[in-house]
Amino acid sequence: MNFVVGLTGGIGSGKSTVAELFAVLGVRVVDTDVIAHELTGSQGAAMPEIAAVFGDSVVLAGGGLDRAAMRRLVFSDPSARARLQDILHPMIRRQSEARCLSASRAPYVLLVVPLLLESGGYRQRVDRILVVDCDEAVQISRVMTRSGLTEIEVRAIMATQASRAERLAAADDVLENAQGLDNLRARIGALHQRYLELAGARLDANILNADR
Repeated sequence: MNFVVGLTGGIGSGKSTVAELFAVLGVRVVDTDVIAHELTGSQGAAMPEIAAVFGDSVVLAGGGLDRAAMRRLVFSDPSARARLQDILHPMIRRQSEARCLSASRAPYVLLVVPLLLESGGYRQRVDRILVVDCDEAVQISRVMTRSGLTEIEVRAIMATQASRAERLAAADDVLENAQGLDNLRARIGALHQRYLELAGARLDANILNADR
């Protein structure tokens, strides 16, 4: 079993940037957001069930998910979020677990799960939890800039996620992302060395146990 670091953080915290910097170091990145986009893209595996449950109003002409329409539906009908998660989450979990298992040539796996703490049994899925953290005001500003959402819409999304305090309490490691790219890159380098050591120790233990 590969050594798996679970990367999480609130919306706008900078998870994608962090994941990209780890990938440059040769780490295998498994991003559940990427998997979700694949599942809900044109001809995505989740689209038939989504269309059956929610109707054609959330389906684009090309067959993919109309994310803006789904976002409006979720905000107006709280039960819609649960129905969508019931469709997507089992598919995402199966695919992410398969990709983690197949990463045999990587030193370790970085599993990016925005809602890691909100999902059940997260401690059984990862060996270590890395939280990307920043002030909530920074989160809101980033999301508004990149997505064109209003502050009210961003805060509504944040309200569906674990709080900053809950994430920090669950973290094995915290990566503050508010001091520039050079600082972030240096801190990631230090964490990478630590994770290499932990992954190496796991491998040594597995070999020792196999020889008994």
